Amino acid sequence: MSKRDELIEKYAADLKDKCGVTPDMDLLTKVVIGCGPSIYNKDASTVSGTDDKELATVKNNFLIKKLGLSDGAALDKGIDGVMEKYGKSNRNKYRAVVYYLLAVHFKKEAVYNK
Repeated sequence: MSKRDELIEKYAADLKDKCGVTPDMDLLTKVVIGCGPSIYNKDASTVSGTDDKELATVKNNFLIKKLGLSDGAALDKGIDGVMEKYGKSNRNKYRAVVYYLLAVHFKKEAVYNK
């Protein structure tokens, strides 16, 4: 099993165990591939739910640039909802899991079906 496959399994377990979500493995795989090499870097592979700068990066680079959403209060509300679902007390919020949850939340799964 490749390192990426191992990480996909770990992210799927996080979605099931911590978020109560049964992941669409095809979509999760595409999200992980979309994250690129950041999934292999300990710092870059996680998102801090309390760091405003980090959350702004998620909003600008993922929601606006990648998913093509318009900036607004709905984006912040969506990020807050995903952080709440993942568990505010959970220190290790994996970037791929956060992106997966955001793509589903905003119904933008089709972005990964190109």
